[in-house]
Amino acid sequence: MTTPRIEQFSELLAERAGPCLSLYLPTAGRSSDWQQPIKAFRSLLHHADRALGRELPDHARTELMAPLHALAANERFWTHTLIGLAVLRAPDFYKVYKLQRQVPERAIVADSFHLKPLLRITQSADRFEVLALTREHVRYFHGNRDALDEVELHPGVPRTLAEALGRPVTLPKHDGLAGMDTMGQEPTGVSLRHGSGTRTDEQEKDTARFFRAVDRAICEHHSKRSGVPLILAALAEHHTTFRSLSHNAQLLGDGIIGNPEAFSADDLRQKAWALFEPRYHERLTTLVEEFGAGQARHLASDAIDDVALAALGGRVRTLLVDTDRVIPGRINRDTGIITPGSLADAHSDDILDDLAELTLRMGGDVVMVPSPRMPTETGIAAIYRF
Repeated sequence: MTTPRIEQFSELLAERAGPCLSLYLPTAGRSSDWQQPIKAFRSLLHHADRALGRELPDHARTELMAPLHALAANERFWTHTLIGLAVLRAPDFYKVYKLQRQVPERAIVADSFHLKPLLRITQSADRFEVLALTREHVRYFHGNRDALDEVELHPGVPRTLAEALGRPVTLPKHDGLAGMDTMGQEPTGVSLRHGSGTRTDEQEKDTARFFRAVDRAICEHHSKRSGVPLILAALAEHHTTFRSLSHNAQLLGDGIIGNPEAFSADDLRQKAWALFEPRYHERLTTLVEEFGAGQARHLASDAIDDVALAALGGRVRTLLVDTDRVIPGRINRDTGIITPGSLADAHSDDILDDLAELTLRMGGDVVMVPSPRMPTETGIAAIYRF
């Protein structure tokens, strides 16, 4: 499956009986390169297996590692990868995520999953969603500046005009033959309503009803859950109709003009990012200013020890985390005490990852920020609730 959505992170943050294995691997994403990632993945498995030898008896270790070795032997899987891979395994959990972003190669054995690479994708300030809408079809995408993934629509969202209306629809008139295909035959699978003087009016009414149903369902089943800004991709006239009836608070004022069926996912990503980038920089600037103002009132900090205790106590409202920084070690979730570690040790996690996890568990917000945009040198900037 592809990267988990932000609303699915509660499953990954759940308390589990360890050990928890987190395996990350950059993959070629092309069938001709599939053997090299397999070798790298098997190396990660060997590294993890050695670390587990100190914690589990042979039979338990074999059971835990079995699906991972099966994955390594699945050649079909490796010939259909993207460019990154995340594998999370615990005694009661197993998930494989194909990623459209590169991730650093690493194997970690801990009492919780290492989620920072996934957080970088799903929790960053540059996330947006795209609604690709025509009179006939609906598609939905979630992504950021790096990649745009098509999202499976909730069952409550109508996919087509006919599905939304639940009755025959009026089709456009082409070359004087209303509702006929190029061979003069009426299309199959769609019932037509023929009428002379009111065809255009009926088409507009059907379109408005369809768009209203789509807006209501997208808002309820997607936008409210993700809380992510929404960019509309549609023909100019459909922008006008959709915006006139939309009640989605996440819908941005600017959108992508053109037939979305003519755009690839990467075309949509580039066009969406061009619209969204100024908003992204504005939000980061606001957060950095909030952090600076909070420091003056002792309501913000970049001291890792202090932030660990604050996160444990639920005081962190927003945590800015350097996407490119790794600080090996672990945080005791009962005391907040930090133990330094080494990247060479599979039992050593990333302290920044632990801080992000603690913040999320306590209902805070985590924003992954590129190093040049970070307001601190410690890798974190925490804004407190109180």
